[in-house]
Amino acid sequence: MHALIRTARTTGLFYLGLAITGMIGFLLIRPQLFTAGDATGTHANLGTHEALARAGVAFELLIVLTQALAAVWFYRLFRRSDPVNALGVAAFGLVNAVIILASAAMLGAAMEITQDPFGDTASTVQTLYLVSDNLWAVGAIFFGLWLIPMGRCVLNSGLMPRPLGWTLVAGGVGYVAAAFIRYVAPDAGVIADLITIPATVGEFWVIGYLLIRGVRRSAAVDAAAPADTPAVARV
Repeated sequence: MHALIRTARTTGLFYLGLAITGMIGFLLIRPQLFTAGDATGTHANLGTHEALARAGVAFELLIVLTQALAAVWFYRLFRRSDPVNALGVAAFGLVNAVIILASAAMLGAAMEITQDPFGDTASTVQTLYLVSDNLWAVGAIFFGLWLIPMGRCVLNSGLMPRPLGWTLVAGGVGYVAAAFIRYVAPDAGVIADLITIPATVGEFWVIGYLLIRGVRRSAAVDAAAPADTPAVARV
């Protein structure tokens, strides 16, 4: 197997890990613990479901780990064909990972306060979860920014289909816009959800392509050729 294909499939594994941990941690576990507008309910949930709360922190940390690794491996994949955008993917991905790391710290603090209460515990726990929720919301800017150069890398490198690149760019722009819509026009949540659909499509498309094909075989041949060798036409 060509080294570029191995790198692509490793990148796909890390990105798949990010998708799975994100769905479990943010979409499955968090809603069972955090009740918006009900501090007493959130506090009760954490006290009753301690194991689930600990799992929530663990999955938040796994999100950080898989995103950081995916960011580095995307840079390794695209650094020869598009170094500027490859650096953008790595930089924005790592910043987003740091934001989620802060969110994990909030969840950990909420869990510890529940187990060893002081002051107005319910209000404190609810505030920590609200801050965590808003870290995810503002972090959407950097998640969108990581998709835009990723799409540009696909378009410029020839390693993957061009429609995939445009889908990733559109998804990234949608994520950035959605982050502003949440605060500027909170009643337009449906619009925010709709404009992030291309991002979901692009993410699962790129994950599947990386894992199944890796990269285009003609592109792998080009990458293996000496720098002064004319590139073969990409199909």
